[in-house]
Amino acid sequence: MEWDWAFVWEIMPTLIQGVKITILATLLGSVLAAVVGLAIALGRRSENRIVARSVGFFAEFIRGTPLLVQLYFIFYVLPDIGILLPPLVAGVIGLGLHYGTYTAEVYRAGIDNVPRGQWEAAKACNLTSRQTWTRIIMPQAIPPMIPALANYFIAMFKETPLLSAITVLELMNQAKSVANTYYRYIEPITLVGAFFLAISLVAVVILRWLERRYGRIAE
Repeated sequence: MEWDWAFVWEIMPTLIQGVKITILATLLGSVLAAVVGLAIALGRRSENRIVARSVGFFAEFIRGTPLLVQLYFIFYVLPDIGILLPPLVAGVIGLGLHYGTYTAEVYRAGIDNVPRGQWEAAKACNLTSRQTWTRIIMPQAIPPMIPALANYFIAMFKETPLLSAITVLELMNQAKSVANTYYRYIEPITLVGAFFLAISLVAVVILRWLERRYGRIAE
């Protein structure tokens, strides 16, 4: 089968729409993962053992099961109990929860990396718990976390083809639809790989810049 440039330009608008959905799902999933990860990290540090163990069990359960199974559960099983979500929303929730358990470990490591003396100094200054976290701990903990968080967000981007399993019209699903319609697979599937490679390379350049910038801050 020969490469058909006319066919490439014909299907390009459809694939571009898929790229937009893929990027949107990644961005929304990344925001949710950042929030969920912070909540899990703080929950596991709770002085209440029930809270800490419950959060820990939840994190290990999510981390120990495949993302695809979680997506199926959210999209196909939850409707049985009355929770019906649009495909994109279900996909974002699945990505956010799954990667939130990994970003939680990044948060944990960053928080634990703050010298103990900083906690003691905050206590000596009679700062409240909220002031300690917002003014002392998090400003020191977050910069070194950024490169690691960016790595997970790049990994999330590469996992978005799984969303095609729950009918999200992201890049891979659009490519499969085009391929099945025209019975030509070489162009759409090759373009999917090219799009992912190009966007990943841009993300890697940004990641390297973040590592140089925030690596110096962390030193």
